Amino acid sequence: MEHKYWVVGASWEGTDHQDEAFVEKGIWMLGWEQGNQPEKAAQIAPGDRIAIKRLLGRAQTGIRIMHIGIVRGVILDTNKVICTVNWVATDLDRVIEESKGCFKAVHGPYTKSDPATKQWIEEVFSL
Repeated sequence: MEHKYWVVGASWEGTDHQDEAFVEKGIWMLGWEQGNQPEKAAQIAPGDRIAIKRLLGRAQTGIRIMHIGIVRGVILDTNKVICTVNWVATDLDRVIEESKGCFKAVHGPYTKSDPATKQWIEEVFSL
């Protein structure tokens, strides 16, 4: 079975960074219900790879990868999507010049079998 890869945000209202709390608690959570983001997040499954990103700043097109983990479980019976995560690499501060449009909270799933994203996935998720 092929792994799915997700790039997610952890800043509420764009400035209230939750990533350190998420890593400490062993979770990632989508805390709002805007657009199709809850439906996308609900597709995340145990065994999927997940990376928390931050935007580089105004007029910048890249992203910064902060933490990488493996999803252990997903809780969908609340008004939020909560993933339990084994964070395998934290505090990375890895700049990825090409964002692939990852400006919202949930992006994916990506797969390595897709030639358009294989190299990018390896850049984002390499340990």
